[in-house]
Amino acid sequence: MKLIIQIPCFNEEKTLPLVFEGMPKHIPGIDVIEYQIIDDGSTDNTVKVARALGVHHVVSAGRVNRRWLGRAFRAGIDNALKAGADIVVNTDGDNQYPSRYIESLVRPIINGQADITIGDRAPGKIQEFSWIKQRLQVLGSGVIEKLTGLPVKDAVSGFRAYSREALLKIHVLTNYTYTVDTLIQAHKKGLDIEWVPITVNAKTRESRLITSLFAKVRKSGGTILRLVTLYQPFRTFMLFSALFMVPGVFLLARFFYYYIIRHGQGTGLVQSVVVGGVCIMVAVQMFVLGILADLLSANRTLIEDLLVRMRKLELPKSGPNQEDVVQDKKRHVG
Repeated sequence: MKLIIQIPCFNEEKTLPLVFEGMPKHIPGIDVIEYQIIDDGSTDNTVKVARALGVHHVVSAGRVNRRWLGRAFRAGIDNALKAGADIVVNTDGDNQYPSRYIESLVRPIINGQADITIGDRAPGKIQEFSWIKQRLQVLGSGVIEKLTGLPVKDAVSGFRAYSREALLKIHVLTNYTYTVDTLIQAHKKGLDIEWVPITVNAKTRESRLITSLFAKVRKSGGTILRLVTLYQPFRTFMLFSALFMVPGVFLLARFFYYYIIRHGQGTGLVQSVVVGGVCIMVAVQMFVLGILADLLSANRTLIEDLLVRMRKLELPKSGPNQEDVVQDKKRHVG
């Protein structure tokens, strides 16, 4: 079984050695451990430092950093699968997540108990987070929990392990980040998720991905809305339909109440008929769009299934076991 530990990096020459201090060299149940960085347009010596630390794979996500963590994650996963990874661990280059927890993170996947494991930082209790950031983290996890119906402890934690089967089924659709995206997809595709309690290291720098709390809320909220519409289109459009239908019915009922029961007293409420009629028309259109979106969703599911089958045929089945690696080294030496 082959494990690849990947680290998205942008100018991490100072913190990358800290990440590797606690990096596991051997894990029971894992035959091969390899390291991979995703260089997202670094302008310092990140790549040179990574190679000096023994990194096996360097993936370029672009010459210019655009704060697109989702794009970097997608590039890293594609390369890891091509390299034959059975499990991929994603951690951060700023040393936020202690590398000593990697073995605990992959253990449920090795034992067949989970498809995805996520490090739970208990974000509502992290002292380095401001009170507002703590509440927003908890609120965000609560929203995802309501949408999925499953316990969600730390929705935006980037310290995760994925099985090969999970990575073949998940398709990252957003460039900004991948955490919420993959979490909702995992639920919709029946993948088992486990949460592993972790602590975090002291902050080494400010986040480069999140420029402000407002930007974080705006982008994360947009991602959630888009994914919910994608994976629950009928339910989403029915909600929007109801938002227009209820006031429309109320306004029309108000007019007819005064016009019929009060014997013509509704003649001055023509505006209720106009606004109510428009609301009902919009509600009906939303209903029709919901049906069409649901049909498209079924078609997308079939396409994704075909894509998974194609990827399984194109990619190597698994990484080499330890015996094959040793024999290969002997052949090269000989």
